[in-house]
This record gives sequence, structure tokens and C-alpha cells, in this order.
Amino acid sequence: MQLEIRPDPAEVGRARRWARSRLAGSGITADEPLAETLILLVSELVTNAVVHTGRPAVLRLCLPGPAAEKCASATVRVEVTDRSSRAPVPRCADDDATGGRGLALVDCLADRWGWSPDDAGKSIWCELDRCTPPRQSAAVAYGGGLSAYEDLAFEVV
Repeated sequence: MQLEIRPDPAEVGRARRWARSRLAGSGITADEPLAETLILLVSELVTNAVVHTGRPAVLRLCLPGPAAEKCASATVRVEVTDRSSRAPVPRCADDDATGGRGLALVDCLADRWGWSPDDAGKSIWCELDRCTPPRQSAAVAYGGGLSAYEDLAFEVV
């Protein structure tokens, strides 16, 4: 399933609402920790596409069906494709910065993430394993310590 995203910051809220509306059919309940993590990841990836490219994008969700509810291999995938060929660049945000933590959050919260060139742009994706306990590093995303992304260290506060 996919949603076309216009290059407008208001689209981030629409993308979150759309993603939430798709969860029920997959057996992921709104009070499940995975649901909030998934919505946060949607928000971060769509925000990056809208703010940093200024171009339309496409949000895709791949959710397990209700039968996969008890399956340990059930994976949720979020993918945002935009029309910019610029690679995503992690930043180290100062304590007073109001942005610059998006990729650090994705790195901490997703089980896997990456990006690849896609036609005239790129595709950034992340995956969550449905039946895997939350990663210890997820605490970092909420200010619990340091996380490393390649050679850069992020302190999220």
C-alpha cells in the first residue's frame, strides 16, 4: 500500500494518520509499542523527504496480515521514495538544535534501515521485526545515552 506525498510539511501529519489507519487491518493494535514506533519512523522518513528535498515523495507500508500476528518472522517495512538523488546524510545536532536527529532516531528504533538509488531519486527504508523485543538502543532515541552511526556519535536529548 502506498500514499503520494506532496512537498508540504502538512503532509507529515497526513502520512501519520494514513499509517495509523492501516495498522488495524494488519493486526497491530494502537496500544502496541510497535505501533507508536512505526508511526514515529513514518514521521521521520516523510519529514526528511519533504523538508530536505522539497519534492513529491511516495510512502509505502508493507504490513503483515492478521494471520502473521503470532509469527516471529513478521516484519513491518516503511519505505519513502523521493525524487532527489542526494544521499541521506546523518548530522550531529547541537543541544539547542530543533532538528537534525531524524536519522539517529531511525538508526536507534529500526531493526534495519538503509537507502538505495531509485530511478531519478532514492528510496530510504526501515524494517521492524514484529515479535522482537524493543532494542535496548531505543532508549537512546528518548535521551537515554549515546548511539553510534558509523563514525558519528549522536547524543539525543
